[in-house]
Amino acid sequence: MSRRGQITMTEDEVVEFIGQRRVVVLATVKPDGRPHLVPMWFVHDGPVIEVWSYARAQKTRNLRRDPRATLLLEAGTGYSELRGVSLECDVELLESPEDVERIGTGLAVRYGTASPLDLSDEQARAALRAKAAKRVGIRFTPTRTISWDHRKLGGAY
Repeated sequence: MSRRGQITMTEDEVVEFIGQRRVVVLATVKPDGRPHLVPMWFVHDGPVIEVWSYARAQKTRNLRRDPRATLLLEAGTGYSELRGVSLECDVELLESPEDVERIGTGLAVRYGTASPLDLSDEQARAALRAKAAKRVGIRFTPTRTISWDHRKLGGAY
């Protein structure tokens, strides 16, 4: 088996790894062709990742022009610990208030800025709606996945 074959994650390992990560790095393409890279909080359903962003943010403008992106999630500091997933994605901008609020709620719960119980309060929901009004949801659906887990090499490099 090739070295690449030895370190590639299974689909289940990829989904588990995504769920363990707290930040995804989003790469879009600026009008001049240079990459635009930003770290983002995210929610996911399997390998499909969703974020929210200001409607006028550079990343959002880039994705309106070219609805493709690459996402990177990584872990490890030493070579033997390196793990990562690169997702080449088709992108869908979600502009309905329901979608944006759903993503915002998911982010609040996932990152501890609110609990589901907190969001049952009308004042908390109103604050979330006010934030959502300035944002769009962004859904990343992978078309190609590249993964690596150097721990699978067992120290044999």
